[in-house]
Amino acid sequence: MKGILDRIEDDLYAVILVEEERLELILPANRLPTGSKVNSWFTIYAENGQLAVTLDDETSFIREKQTEELMARLRKKKKGSRFKRK
Repeated sequence: MKGILDRIEDDLYAVILVEEERLELILPANRLPTGSKVNSWFTIYAENGQLAVTLDDETSFIREKQTEELMARLRKKKKGSRFKRK
């Protein structure tokens, strides 16, 4: 399953959201892979009875580009919707 790092609380706990399962996983922040940051995507699987988390760089890259494109469209739309005062 895939999840996104939503936030790190008190520098101790990582909160990962798994949309397709409607789960919020909370695990020690020190168990995150090196290079993890808010909005990083992960592949999550069971290994020896525990959850294992690996960075999914491809999904992170794709989602980041989608967000940038959406923000650019919204900014462009906002510029074109200004009202003139009489």
